[in-house]
Amino acid sequence: MELDAVNVWMMVAAGLVLLMTPGVAFFYGGMTRITSSINMMMMVFSAMAMGGLVWVLFGYGLSSGDSVLGIFGNPLSQIGLADAVANEPEALISIGYGSTFAMIAIALIAGAVADRAKFSTWLVFAGLWVTVVYCPLAFMVWGDGLLSESGVIGSAFGPAIDFAGGTVVHINAGISALVLVVVMGRRARYSTPHKPHNIPITVLGAALLWFGWFGFNGGAASTIEQAGLIWVNTLAAPAAGMITWIAIERIRATRPSSIGSVSGAIAGLVAITPACANVEPYAAIIIGIAAGAGAVLAVEAKNRLRYDDALDVVGVHLVAGVIGTVMIGLFAVPSADSAAGLFHGGGLGLLVSQIVATVVALIYAGGVTLVIALALRKTMGLRIDPRDELAGIDAFEHAEQAYSFR
Repeated sequence: MELDAVNVWMMVAAGLVLLMTPGVAFFYGGMTRITSSINMMMMVFSAMAMGGLVWVLFGYGLSSGDSVLGIFGNPLSQIGLADAVANEPEALISIGYGSTFAMIAIALIAGAVADRAKFSTWLVFAGLWVTVVYCPLAFMVWGDGLLSESGVIGSAFGPAIDFAGGTVVHINAGISALVLVVVMGRRARYSTPHKPHNIPITVLGAALLWFGWFGFNGGAASTIEQAGLIWVNTLAAPAAGMITWIAIERIRATRPSSIGSVSGAIAGLVAITPACANVEPYAAIIIGIAAGAGAVLAVEAKNRLRYDDALDVVGVHLVAGVIGTVMIGLFAVPSADSAAGLFHGGGLGLLVSQIVATVVALIYAGGVTLVIALALRKTMGLRIDPRDELAGIDAFEHAEQAYSFR
């Protein structure tokens, strides 16, 4: 079977999404303290490796095999992808594309627990989380699980729209990050706010993320018209999110910050991810504005509630992910494959479906992550000693430093 244009594009898109995880490493690494940047980048890259291994060994089967109670697929159906190689080798490209989503989902969580997580525990957490949180939720939404058209919840409330990972990636990672932060506790230096040690590296990471997001959203496009709509929406929403963050900073009589600007862009990207193929560009702009404003408010709320989400994973991914997922119920255009949103004559049906899917994702991911975190805290321990944290986690965990001036 010869390669066609669709397969070639999916391979390119998979490479773009793969690049996004190193983008996360730069984005997070620049925002940490100078004594934590190596550890943060190691956490992201190791999550990338762990996610890829789990996906190839049994994760793909968990997310796509024969249904087990509507919660996950049969992991034994694709051990080491042996069955795919033997019986459906033409599917390996899409299987590889799917692995990149598992990789970045777990990597996103790392930023919430900067400066204090035990690296060995993090590796175990990453493997467990991809296995029992990411893959089952992917099955529920994109496979034949509970939230699909044939699933118990999907058939009762209608199937939700999640084209590229609003629930499966961003809400999933965001609520998991919040749970892990609460269980792990605040950093030893929580009362002393830290400044990003290398802002240009963070901006570079944001650039890589925005670039890769065109593959993230567009890799599964099936027509020229759909691909074009996805491309424009992936441009418009983050642009609106960035300008919104800048405007809020100016209205509040502060100077526009580069960290805030790129965070607004990422929030817009997160929000348009589930909706990218189902809303018109004007709606993408509105979604981006809502996501940028929502992320600003969420970051401020974090400071008032005093939970130590070090790099604002909850505000940028959880809150923006919820905004984008729910707003599909307002702005989705009618199509042969999905219902229309409220503002396009579809009534409240799709909006209810989107809210139900959001709630299910929050409950499932949050609950299972809580069990994992409590078990690891009891056995391996979640964080390093506060004295080692104060001295610098890079030196303690990796015997390295980011910069040498000698």
